[in-house]
Amino acid sequence: MSETAASPTDSLTVLVATDADHVHDEVDAALEGDHTVVRVHTGAEVLAAVAAHEPALVVLDLQIGNMGGMATCMDLRLEQRADRIPEQRIVMLLDRDADAFLAQRAEADAWMVKPVDALILRRTARDVLAT
Repeated sequence: MSETAASPTDSLTVLVATDADHVHDEVDAALEGDHTVVRVHTGAEVLAAVAAHEPALVVLDLQIGNMGGMATCMDLRLEQRADRIPEQRIVMLLDRDADAFLAQRAEADAWMVKPVDALILRRTARDVLAT
């Protein structure tokens, strides 16, 4: 796991789950000024990272290693319903528009299609965190 420094005022933690360096770099560049960005490389690491870092937002790449973004999102929702973790705000990064169905079924709060557009991601994160 790697952490990127953020502004000292009211910084919220964003957990990013991706095994693609370029996706992490794009998310980090888009959010780092307002948020502390923490990265995990596999979906299986997300639950422990949520417990350790208590992120305000979880960003899941649809295609991550051994446990994809959809399965990871569903796992977080199940853990949330069982009151084992607090409510999570989740944004999924999709490969194509048709994958919106998967994000919806996994109960993601929002989603966007890669490549990551910094402006859209910042707006999406702001809107999801405001709910």
